[in-house]
Amino acid sequence: MSAPKIKSIVESFMTPYLEENGFQLVDVEYVKEGSNWYLRIYVDKDGGIDIDDCGRISEFASAKLDELDPISEAYFLEVSSPGAERPLKKAEDVAKAVGKHVFVTTYEPIDGAKEFEGRLDAFEGNVLQMTVGRRKHAIPYDKVASARLAIVF
Repeated sequence: MSAPKIKSIVESFMTPYLEENGFQLVDVEYVKEGSNWYLRIYVDKDGGIDIDDCGRISEFASAKLDELDPISEAYFLEVSSPGAERPLKKAEDVAKAVGKHVFVTTYEPIDGAKEFEGRLDAFEGNVLQMTVGRRKHAIPYDKVASARLAIVF
């Protein structure tokens, strides 16, 4: 089965479970690294998650994966927090990041650049309004290749 199909299956059973228990599914990855396959489930909640949360979520995911058996090859299951530089995968994630420091890449240059790191001032009408240094940028959401929270040092 393809990686996108596996990701879709995992999202379909993890999302309701996580939402019922006060968590948010941030991302699912099914990737090959070297000779090993990894199924990674990134989860978050207000206030962050701890090792006990990861353990409970991993037990649920493992049992459900055993039941459905969508993956034919051997793999490692990892459940973790997305970390301090959390990816902003969905429009809802971007909306929640308003007022925070973010790093955004675009598919094509906007205002002469394809990378922007600064404060996300607003997300309205599918446009990210950012302040990078002293410059303001309006970035259409459909031009965003990737976005994540960024740490300011």
